[in-house]
Amino acid sequence: MSASSNLRGALFMSVAMAGFTINDAMTKLVGSSMNIGQMMLIRGVMATLLIGLLAWRWGALARPRLIWHPMIALRVLGEAGATVCFLAALVQIPIANIAAVLQVLPLTVTMGAALFLAEPVGWRRWSAILVGFVGILIIIRPGFEGFNAYALYGLAAVAFATMRDLATRLIPDNVPTPLISTVTAATVTLAGAALVVPYGGWSPVDATSFALLVAASVCIVVGYHFIILSLRLGQLSFIAPFRYTSLLWSLALGFLLFADRPDLPMIVGATMVVCSGLYTLYRERIGGKITPAAKSTGPSMAPEGT
Repeated sequence: MSASSNLRGALFMSVAMAGFTINDAMTKLVGSSMNIGQMMLIRGVMATLLIGLLAWRWGALARPRLIWHPMIALRVLGEAGATVCFLAALVQIPIANIAAVLQVLPLTVTMGAALFLAEPVGWRRWSAILVGFVGILIIIRPGFEGFNAYALYGLAAVAFATMRDLATRLIPDNVPTPLISTVTAATVTLAGAALVVPYGGWSPVDATSFALLVAASVCIVVGYHFIILSLRLGQLSFIAPFRYTSLLWSLALGFLLFADRPDLPMIVGATMVVCSGLYTLYRERIGGKITPAAKSTGPSMAPEGT
């Protein structure tokens, strides 16, 4: 691939990360007026329609029977759990903090692939994984004054998303990705409907909240579109690190919309996690023998249903 293609791919990856992060910010804004089940339901209906329309145009819905695969069911279960936990954390802690926690996902997928899929992982990448987890502990600060218990929901989201991505590796290649995304979005929407009453019931939806959720749904589709463009244009090893621009977007939006100011432990921990992830990508590029963690994880390194 040419240098210009790689640069365009990196730009499109950055745009995709902006779309996903703006979606998170808009969802966080709405979180003060309705519960997470209602948000999942409203936004999920719109996102499912948009993603389903794209899947239909691409011909991915021609063989719906392909969805009856146990790994798709496991993937959907992981996605639903990740979405619930992610939103529970998102509405309670700074957006940059939850984004920083989610940056550990490629590391947990690498670890899970070694433990459950027997993929080779050398001592260098195990060391990077350990450093990444130390960074996460610095961010959430368990047992210290800065600790927020809702950060544990972020860790639970990472665990569910890891299960999702490991299951994704085992889905047959003949199942179209847009079909999987449509089924996932629809299932997360149904999960949101089931959670509306347990989380406090339906709240009136004002025009501002509805507009924000519509915009959030559009941002999800924009993110998907540009990440597909980036993966088609650029070399994966070159564009994958640009996934971490989501953390920069989170820092900027957190400051502009919520007046969040990251403290030193958060910055130090996030730096450790990102550097560990970049080193893991580098080692996978050098080895060239396994599926890169960046390719196995979801587009935003966050729950796709969000």
